[in-house]
Amino acid sequence: MKITVDFEECLKDSPRFRATIEEVEGEVCELESKLDKLVKLCIGMIDAGKAYNAANKQFVNGIRELALQSAKDEVIESSLTKFAESLQEMINYHTILFDQAQRSIKTQLQTFVKDDLRKFKEAKKQFDKVSEEKETALSKNAQAPRNKQHEVEEATNILTATRKCFRHIVLDYVLQINVLQSKKRSEILKSMLSFMYAHLTFFHQGYDLFSELQPLMKQLGGQLDQLVVDAAKEKRDMEQKHSTIQQKAALQDFSNDDTKLEYNVDADNGIAMEGYLFKRASNAFKTWNRRWFSIQNNQLVYQKKFKDNPTVVVEDLRLCTVKHCEDIERRFCFEVVSPTKSCMMQADSEKLRQAWIKAVQNSIATAFRDKGEDGEKLDRKSSTSTGSLDSGGEPKERSLKGESALQKVLAIPGNSCCCDCGQPDPRWASINLGITLCIQCSGIHRSLGVHFSKVRSLTLDTWEPELLKLMCELGNQVINQIYEARREELGARKPQPGDPRHEVEAYIRAKYVDRRFVRRPSDEELRNKVVSLSKQEKRLSSSSEHLPPKPPPPTPKLQPGSHGSGQPAAAGGTEARRDSLFCPDELDSLFSYFDTSYKLRSMKREDSGIQNSADGSREMLATTPSSNSLADTEAAEPAPMPATLPPPSPCKEVVFYEPKEYSPGLQLYWASCARSLPDMAEALAHGAEVNWVNTEEDKKTPLIMAVHGGSLVTCEFLLQNAANVNQQDAQGRGPLHHATTLGHTGQVCLFLKRGANQNAADIDEKTPLSIAVEAANADIVTLLRLAKMNEEMREAEGPYNPSGDETYQDIFQDFSQMASNDPDKLNRYQQYDTQRP
Repeated sequence: MKITVDFEECLKDSPRFRATIEEVEGEVCELESKLDKLVKLCIGMIDAGKAYNAANKQFVNGIRELALQSAKDEVIESSLTKFAESLQEMINYHTILFDQAQRSIKTQLQTFVKDDLRKFKEAKKQFDKVSEEKETALSKNAQAPRNKQHEVEEATNILTATRKCFRHIVLDYVLQINVLQSKKRSEILKSMLSFMYAHLTFFHQGYDLFSELQPLMKQLGGQLDQLVVDAAKEKRDMEQKHSTIQQKAALQDFSNDDTKLEYNVDADNGIAMEGYLFKRASNAFKTWNRRWFSIQNNQLVYQKKFKDNPTVVVEDLRLCTVKHCEDIERRFCFEVVSPTKSCMMQADSEKLRQAWIKAVQNSIATAFRDKGEDGEKLDRKSSTSTGSLDSGGEPKERSLKGESALQKVLAIPGNSCCCDCGQPDPRWASINLGITLCIQCSGIHRSLGVHFSKVRSLTLDTWEPELLKLMCELGNQVINQIYEARREELGARKPQPGDPRHEVEAYIRAKYVDRRFVRRPSDEELRNKVVSLSKQEKRLSSSSEHLPPKPPPPTPKLQPGSHGSGQPAAAGGTEARRDSLFCPDELDSLFSYFDTSYKLRSMKREDSGIQNSADGSREMLATTPSSNSLADTEAAEPAPMPATLPPPSPCKEVVFYEPKEYSPGLQLYWASCARSLPDMAEALAHGAEVNWVNTEEDKKTPLIMAVHGGSLVTCEFLLQNAANVNQQDAQGRGPLHHATTLGHTGQVCLFLKRGANQNAADIDEKTPLSIAVEAANADIVTLLRLAKMNEEMREAEGPYNPSGDETYQDIFQDFSQMASNDPDKLNRYQQYDTQRP
C-alpha cells in the first residue's frame, strides 16, 4: 500500500503535513463529486435502456402479430416468427447487460461513496475539532502568568492531555487517508472491469445468436430474389390477361346483362344457382332491396353479406310455384308463391328473369324427386308459432345469427338438465327465472301464471339477444342455490324424471310460490350484503375498463323534412351527424321515407274519409289527428341547436347512505346498480318488490339504478319480472329519462320496445327527446323520433296495423343486436361522470 501521508510527519504537525492534508481533502471532495455524477449517469443509462427494451418488446410483439396475420403464407409466418424469437433473445441479453451495469457501477460505487467516504468525513471532523482544541490549549498555556502557579499547572495539564488526544486522532486520520487512497484504485478499477466484461459477454452472445440465424437469412435472401423474379412474371401475365379481357369487353353489348347463370343441380358446393336479385319487402311501403339469392338443398335463401347466415325465404320448394309478374310498374319481375306467402323478386334483365324462373321450376321438380332427402336442409331459426306473423298474416323471414338459442342456453353449466326434476335435454325455459325446463315442468310453470314464471320454447320461439344474454347470465345452478338452499335441511325430496305429475307440481309450488326452501337472511347478513353491493358498485364505476370516451362533436337537431325544401343543409350539421350510427344519406332517406309515405296516406284518407283493409273485407272511418304530421312534431320540439354546444352536465353520482332500515328491496336496489344478477334474483326470492322505491334517494327504483349501472341485461331481468318501465323518481324522471341522459342507447332501445312513454316530462319540463337533442346524441334522437312516428302511424291506421311498420321493427332489432353483441358502439355518447362512465 502506497503511503500518501507520512506518519512521522503527522506527529510533528508541520506546515508540510498541513499542506498535504489540505491537498488530500480536496482530492477526496472532487472524487466524491465525480463518483456521484458517474452513478447518476449510470442510473440514467439504465432507465433509458429499460425504456429501449420496453419499446423493443412492443416492436417484437408487432412482428409476432404480423406473423399471425400472415399465417396463410408459410414463408412469411415462419421467417417472422424466427426473427421475433431472435430479437426477443437480444432483448433478454440487453436486460442482463443493464442488470450487470446496475450491480457493477451503481451498486458498488454507491457503496464506496456511502461507506468509505463517510468514514473519511467523520475522521476529518474529529481531526479538525482536536486541532482546534490543541491550538486553544497552546494559547492558554502561553498566556498563563508566572506568579500564579495553579493556573500554570492547570494550563500545562490541559496542554499535555490535548497533545495526547491529538496524536491519537491524527494517526487514525492519516491511516484513514492512506486506506482510502488505496481502496479508491481497487474499487473503481474492479467496478469498470466488471462492466466491460458484461459488454464482452453481451456481444459474444449476440454473435453466437446471429451466427445460428445467418444460414436462415442467407436462404431467405435467395428466396427473396426468386420472389422478385416470380412477382415480375406474374405482373406481366396479369397485365396480358387484363388487356385481353379489356379487348373482349370493348366488343360486348352491355344493354343486356351478359352474366352466365346456369342451373346446376350437381354443383360441388350444393348451390344450384346464385346471383343478385331485388326483393320486395312485405312491409306497408313495399321497399325493394338488392340481395344475394341462391337455390341450395331445394330451398330459396338470400343474404346481405357473406358473413351473415342465409335467410330462408322458401323452406320447401315442393309447395311453391313461380310465375311472371307483368301487372306492376317494374320490369323483369317474377313471383314465388307458397300456400302461406309470396315473394316478389326482380332480375336485372329479361334473360336473367327467364333463367331464374327456369331454375326455380327445375328445383321444384328436383325436390319432388329427392323428397326423402332432408338431412342437408339449412338450420333455421324461423318459427310460425303465435306472434310470428306480420300484419299481412305471413310468417316473417328470420335470419340465423350464429348458434341457436338452444345451444347457447344449454351450454351453461347445469342447464343441460331440467332445473326442477333433472330430466336431461330440456327444450323449454322460464325467462324471468333464467332456468331450463322439461316439457312436463314447463306445463306446471305455465299453470302458475306469468307473475311467477314466464315459459318460452328454446326451439320454437324467437329469442331476442338481450333475453338470450339474460338466460346465459343466470342458469339452473344459480337459481337452485337460492330456491333450494334449505331443501336438504328440511328433508324435502327433489323430483326425479318419471315421477307422477302431482308430486312434481307440489314440489314446484312449494319451491317458487311458497318459497319454502329459500334461506331467509338475518338482519346482519342483509346489512353486510347491501354494504358489499354498494362497495361493489363503486369498484365497478372506478374500473379502468369503463373510462369515459371522448365526447362526440355537437350534433344539430335532426330535421327529416328539411331535405325536401330544396335548401342545402349547413356544413356544420353534416359534419356533426357523421358520429351517428346512421350516415347522413341514411338519415335523410329514412326520415323522408317515413315522412313521404305517411303524408301520402294521410292525404288519401282525408280525400276519401275511408280506409280499406288489405284484403278489402272491412272498412272504417279514418281519424287523422292534427298532431300526426312531422311538421307539427317538429314545431313542438325545441329550436335547432347552435353550431357548438357545451358538453352536457354529468349525472348525479350514486352515493351510498346508511339507510334507516335494511330490506330485500334495498338489496335489489343496490344489486341492480352493481349489475349482480344472482343477488337480484336472491332479493326477489326473499320477497323484494320489483318496483321498490327508495324514499331516501329521490324515490329511485331498481330499474333506474340498473340504468345507472349501465347493464342492458339487468334492465331486461327487471322488466321480465314486471318492473314498471314508466315509474318516475322524485324529479319526475323515468328510466327512459335516465338512459337518455347517460347516453345508454341500448337501454333506450329496450325501454322503447317495452312501451316507455317518451312524451313524459320531468319537473323541468324536459322530455327524453329534448334531453337527447340538447346532448347532441344523434342515435338516441333517431330512435325516439322513429318510435314517435311509428306510434303516430299505428294510431292513424287503427286495427289494420297494430304492430306498426316492419322497417321500424327491423331498425330496432338491429339496435338490440348491437346493444347485446357490440355495446361499445352504442355507448360513444356516455357522459363524463366520476361515479359511472
